[in-house]
Amino acid sequence: MENSDSELELAIGERLRTLRAAGGLTLEQLADRSGVSRAMISRIERAEASPTAALLARLCEGLGLTLSAFFAPDEPSSSPLSKRPEQRLWRDQTTGYLRRSVSPPGMPSPVDIVEIDFPAGARVSFPPREESRVMTQHVWLFEGVLDMVLPDVTYRLQPGDCLFMDIGDAFDFHNPSGKPARYAVILNRGR
Repeated sequence: MENSDSELELAIGERLRTLRAAGGLTLEQLADRSGVSRAMISRIERAEASPTAALLARLCEGLGLTLSAFFAPDEPSSSPLSKRPEQRLWRDQTTGYLRRSVSPPGMPSPVDIVEIDFPAGARVSFPPREESRVMTQHVWLFEGVLDMVLPDVTYRLQPGDCLFMDIGDAFDFHNPSGKPARYAVILNRGR
C-alpha cells in the first residue's frame, strides 16, 4: 500500500486537516500544543512539505494521537486480521525510515504494533512529550544494531533484544551501523 511521494503528501495533509478540524483546533492551537510552527502545519496541510517522523510525532502529540492512530482509517476494521499487503506504509523522506502499521486498524485495543525498516546511519529524535507519560513501548530488534538514546543512558540493542520504556521522555532511535536495522515497536497507549 505504499503510494507515490506526492500522493502520500496529499493524504497526510488532508488527514492532518481533518483531524485538526475534528478536534476543533485552529492552526494556532495545534502549533501551541505541538511546538510545530503554524506556517509548517499549513504547508503540510497544503501538501507543500513532507513531515519527518519526529515532526509528525509532535503533531500527533498535539492532536492527542499516536502515529498509528494518525494513519488508521476512520471507519472500524471489518476484520481482526491485518494482511501484510494491506498494511499501511509511510516513509520519512528525510531519513528513509519506513513504518508499517501491523496492527489491524479500528480494534478496541490500547496496543499498536509497528514494524520499522531503519536505514544505515539513520537517526530519528523525539522530544519530551508531557501527554505521553501514560504511554509505554517495547522496542524489539530483529536485524542489525540499534541504539536507543535516552536522557541518562544509551542502550545498544542486538538482534533479539527488547527494550521497555516510557515515551514521555526525549529519546532517539539511532542506527550506528553501515547496515539497515529492522525492529518492531509495540506501543501501549494506557498502562
